[in-house]
Amino acid sequence: MDLLQSFSDWLVYGLARLPAGGRLADVADYFVYDSLKVLLLLAVMIFMVSILRTFISRERVRKWLGGRREGVGNLLAALLGIPTPFCSCSAVPLFIGFVRAGVPLGVTFSFLVASPMINEVALALLFGLFGWPVALLYVISGLVVAVGAGLIIGRLHLEGELEPLEAKEARLYFKKVKMDWRQRLEFSKEQTTHLLGQVGPYVLAGVGLGALIHGLAPTRWLAGVAGRDNPFAVAVAVLVGVPLYSNAASTIPIVQALIDKGMAMGTALAFMMSVTALSLPEMMILRRVMKPKLLAIFIAILALSFILVGLLFNSLIG
Repeated sequence: MDLLQSFSDWLVYGLARLPAGGRLADVADYFVYDSLKVLLLLAVMIFMVSILRTFISRERVRKWLGGRREGVGNLLAALLGIPTPFCSCSAVPLFIGFVRAGVPLGVTFSFLVASPMINEVALALLFGLFGWPVALLYVISGLVVAVGAGLIIGRLHLEGELEPLEAKEARLYFKKVKMDWRQRLEFSKEQTTHLLGQVGPYVLAGVGLGALIHGLAPTRWLAGVAGRDNPFAVAVAVLVGVPLYSNAASTIPIVQALIDKGMAMGTALAFMMSVTALSLPEMMILRRVMKPKLLAIFIAILALSFILVGLLFNSLIG
């Protein structure tokens, strides 16, 4: 990463000739360095996960999840959410497909929670920006939330709270075609190019907003509102995140800037969880397949879980 920092410094202070120590130079240097680092990490992670996806078929998914006993099936579904689409709204068609394929409702919910929260984007960004301890703790917390939410909903026997579906079967994300290694590598290359093209603008927008927060936001005010000394900060962060909608790629750089300005780690991550997995647009899509009672239970379980995870992070990391 020293090479990236050197290039960023050359670009900002050498080529652009911005004065060192100025706010504009600080914002520009932050934006260039983090953009390069994030995009590089994303390219590597997307390529690796795309190779993994070529080994997964619809039949294997049904075999893994269908008929599994409670707990094991939820954990497998949550783990399956890691290499699947990182946008919560794109995970909904898969959720519908699993339900129609006969996968238990609680198990499908474990997948629905894990997919937008724990994925190659979140892992790459958290590891690159905060280090492996934070990334690992986030993954463990996300798996606990996903498995726990699925177990609770499964025990409530709410299958009757699903709306009747008359639309065609949602096409599952996984490929049926068998591939050799040359085809796997070509597929992964195409997926990496495609996904970077899709998510790249969001990454740059997120890093840009993060750079502005890093360079311009008043530290004392932000720390007072959402800092470590405010016992209600985590709950407020979750409530603020619900009306918003974004993916991890554009949210995590903003989280980094908020933490740099004094926001507690757990508060910032709870905000990110609510934005990526409990957003209002996702709830509107889920309303098409869930009756109000099931949707309300789902929202309440996730909101409470995110608050608890945020408090746990604050107590362990600060």
